[in-house]
Amino acid sequence: MIDQVHHPRPPVRPVAAWRCGTRAGRALAAVAGAVIAAVALSGCAAAGSDPAPLPPAPSGTVESFGAQEPVWEACDNAMQCAEVHAPLDWDAPEGDTITLRLVKHPATGDERLGTLFVNPGGPGASGADYVSDNFDYAVAPELQAAYDVIGWDPRGVGGSSAVSCLDTAGMDEYLFGESPAAGLERGSDAWIDAALAEETEFGAACADATGPLLAHVSTDATVRDLDMLREIVGDPKLNYLGFSYGTYIGARYADAYPEQVGRLVLDGAMDPTTSMSDVVREQTLGFEQALRAYTTDCLQRRGCPLTGSVDDAMGQISALLDRVDASPLTGSDGRTVGVNVALTAIITPLYSESMWGYLDDLFTSLATDDPSVALSLADFYYDRVDGAYLSNSTEAFSAINCLDYPITRDRDQLRADAAELAEIAPTIGRFQGYGDISCAAWPVPGPEERAAVTGSGADPILVVGTTGDPATPYPWAVSLAEQLESGVLVTYVGEGHTATTTSDCVADVVVDYLLTGAVPGSDPRCS
Repeated sequence: MIDQVHHPRPPVRPVAAWRCGTRAGRALAAVAGAVIAAVALSGCAAAGSDPAPLPPAPSGTVESFGAQEPVWEACDNAMQCAEVHAPLDWDAPEGDTITLRLVKHPATGDERLGTLFVNPGGPGASGADYVSDNFDYAVAPELQAAYDVIGWDPRGVGGSSAVSCLDTAGMDEYLFGESPAAGLERGSDAWIDAALAEETEFGAACADATGPLLAHVSTDATVRDLDMLREIVGDPKLNYLGFSYGTYIGARYADAYPEQVGRLVLDGAMDPTTSMSDVVREQTLGFEQALRAYTTDCLQRRGCPLTGSVDDAMGQISALLDRVDASPLTGSDGRTVGVNVALTAIITPLYSESMWGYLDDLFTSLATDDPSVALSLADFYYDRVDGAYLSNSTEAFSAINCLDYPITRDRDQLRADAAELAEIAPTIGRFQGYGDISCAAWPVPGPEERAAVTGSGADPILVVGTTGDPATPYPWAVSLAEQLESGVLVTYVGEGHTATTTSDCVADVVVDYLLTGAVPGSDPRCS
């Protein structure tokens, strides 16, 4: 699902984006993404901090996991690193265990308020790397002084016990190779069968490489891990800053442990009640609107690769997509740019208005059948640098979403949903349908439904939404704030994904809340 839900601010990297759909039709649309970690497009290598030794293994009770004492050791960027144990299955804590990677920046001031946990989104993004690599960007100086700040890799992700599926060659084939459904009529039974076969093969590879962990990487399991981490640091209540998909972790935490809620900021909010098809629809519409906003801006600038009216420009982009769909381009390394890679390349810069200039380069290059810019942008999205995948974000994204979302296998419903996408988003919607197929053949079944949250009895929770956010559309923030009994909505009237690091007005509200617990009496409508 783009953040498929599922990317950056100058220079931010998309962490949450749904890569919904199958490769046969997998553009990115989808779940909520993440705050993009502040990393340049030219490269976003992980910090590579080595964890300290593990503490002794807990005795196998829920209480014993919360009583662990991490061994913190100095690591990159003046941080401290550690690992802790967690049960593979929280319903059987006496069984096998996994490990979670933590990175901490100790409070710099004398009046410490406790620990602030940070999650940048995804699912699949490394919270440890986000804090280590982007600390000054992500955390205001006042918060650095008041809090120990901890980023962690959720189960299945990065340096924690991680999901694994394919080697580099296999991932290149899966993401950039010719789909088995190529040449078949999109949405036909034969096309769906081919797409299902491909996703079945991918899911089987994940099950073989990951083992039992694959069944235990849901957000609900991560919420239990987060409460364990709160106990480990000794805080009576959780203080938390979550972006994009990280808001879903925070919302589910508030619902599961309302009495332990301290100060929670949920920026780029997801609606916990959405289905996968809901997410794809709203994100597709959001990115179509963001693309129109880009074309409106582009046509007013010298050197814009598009011409005519906004509708004319959108038609030119549509024609480029049709062309690479019919005749994919081949890069110097043999990877292909078909319509799904092209859509990934288009959507990535739309996460932040500051990155729209990359779209000028993309459309200029595609017009001359040059695939290089599209491949570079797709590599950025997939965390691929110099031919290697620096993280398991793509595999983790699939594994977590397939455990979190109810999906439909009804072909008539899939076709009806695809037709709606084509109608509401004429440029990109034609290629965004059939996202449920990506999880329809997953080896571990997902839930039957997604319930609303209430967080009944929790302290006030700050919910931040951006009116022009394409990855986590503004109505989701409104819905989440209404679902949470103590939800307080803060609106940023602007473009881009998440607002805390974009708007001084929003940042002031967030900092004041995290320092004092005070919430605005009414929505400040920042702009």
